[in-house]
Amino acid sequence: MYLITSFAFFLIGGMMALVIRAELAKPGLQIVNEEVYNQLFTMHGTIMLLLFATPLFVGFANVIMPVQIGAPDVAFPRLNMFSYWLFLFGGLIAFSGFFTPGGAASFGWTGYAPLSNAVRSPGIGGDLWIMGLWMAGLGTILGAVNFVTTIITMRAPGMTMFRMPIFTWNILVTSILVLIAFPILAGALLMLEADRALGAHVFDAANGGPMLWQHLFWFFGHPEVYIIALPFFGIITEILPVFSRKPVFGYIGLVGATLAIAALSMTVWAHHMFVTGAVSLPFFSFMSFMIAVPTGVKFFNWIGTMWGGSVSFDTPMLWSLGFLTTFLFGGLTGVILASPTLDFQVTDTYFVVAHFHYVVFGTVVFAMFAGFYFWWPKFTGRMLDERLGKLHFWLLFIGFHTTFLVQHWLGVEGMPRRYASYGANEGFTTLNEVSSLGAFILGASTLPFLYNVYKSRRSPKVGVDDPWGWGRSLEWATSCPPPRHNFVELPRIRSESPAFDRHHPEIALAAIDGASGNNLLDPEQDEADADPHP
Repeated sequence: MYLITSFAFFLIGGMMALVIRAELAKPGLQIVNEEVYNQLFTMHGTIMLLLFATPLFVGFANVIMPVQIGAPDVAFPRLNMFSYWLFLFGGLIAFSGFFTPGGAASFGWTGYAPLSNAVRSPGIGGDLWIMGLWMAGLGTILGAVNFVTTIITMRAPGMTMFRMPIFTWNILVTSILVLIAFPILAGALLMLEADRALGAHVFDAANGGPMLWQHLFWFFGHPEVYIIALPFFGIITEILPVFSRKPVFGYIGLVGATLAIAALSMTVWAHHMFVTGAVSLPFFSFMSFMIAVPTGVKFFNWIGTMWGGSVSFDTPMLWSLGFLTTFLFGGLTGVILASPTLDFQVTDTYFVVAHFHYVVFGTVVFAMFAGFYFWWPKFTGRMLDERLGKLHFWLLFIGFHTTFLVQHWLGVEGMPRRYASYGANEGFTTLNEVSSLGAFILGASTLPFLYNVYKSRRSPKVGVDDPWGWGRSLEWATSCPPPRHNFVELPRIRSESPAFDRHHPEIALAAIDGASGNNLLDPEQDEADADPHP
């Protein structure tokens, strides 16, 4: 349900983006007026970040994480369903502003005060946005409690913490980040609504309220970037070893990098506020550069996983390579924005828009489709068509880079973001035409995927546990799709690759447990591993 609903929000947000790009293809106003344009970019950002990317990670976690640790389900199934309904109705409430007389919220997805107060945004759409996001955020918090409980208490015998798949590790760390960051957003939203409905004056300019809102929002907002990134880093880390025919490179390093990213993400929020002049530039610039280090460690490990392997370019691997390429570009421009001197020049221009989409779209969407193509047989018992999958990939890859690469140049030339129009004599027209053309290619790329999903209903059932042949984590040791409680019989777990050990015993027999020096098939070692919660 999470996967289907979040993908539906993805399609809605994508259609809004197409209207925005159609408007910007030519100078002047073409399709919508300024107010509707403001509503579109506000709801586009809100939907893509909080109603698509965040619940999408919850969807993957619900389906894959319990199977990876040998659990029959999440710890609290009813709480899980309650979390889903909070997300769904919260999202619908936020979106329903379009059907009110004043329209949807139009103050930007960051909700900056005083633009979001009752004087400058008097319509009920702003109130619906606030309370809808509060409700959806509560669902995310409850889901995080569920995931932490499941991972800590429901691992199968032998599934020690350092035998968990990297995806499960990333879900655990992400859930902890949610429990830290989302209550800050919830409190800020309630105070903003108190300002609007009750005259509370929390975010009044006379009280320094606009700066207070920025601190509260970005203390949530920067960890949120990693809340939506870390699970998808985990997806890529699951895929690369399978199609490189070798174990993941630097398992401990990847876990350490995940923990370091989570810790550092709480220290860099004010790099979004460099131009305010009210934050410590040296400290937040240094911390912004620092967070690139563990991210670089992950990238090094991904390259190391493929290095020397027998790489096959099946559709999930293509999407993973697309992720690596796109995320690398986004990371490099992120280092530019970590420098206050350079950030001052491009703040609130299309350079920031391009960087943000390279990081977020490059992470979430490429990894989402990689995960869909990789785990589709585990979800449904059927395979997606490889030719359609590769057509889908190349259309999206070309469309994405055509859309957003040129926006870096638009930003350097000075085109401000969030403007509904621009002058014909400003020199922005050609690059905007290219960007809009790419956006429509990007939008059209979804059609082969939707047809592929429809076509897969008639494809033959998968008859083996692991149709890829080299699956490593525990979900590939049960049927496609799994039975109701995931496993008829749990295999012995002696390493971080239990499915591979089961399907390739001739290789597992030769493997040596580096930590204990015992053979992975040693019965005495099995006894020592019987308790998964040392």
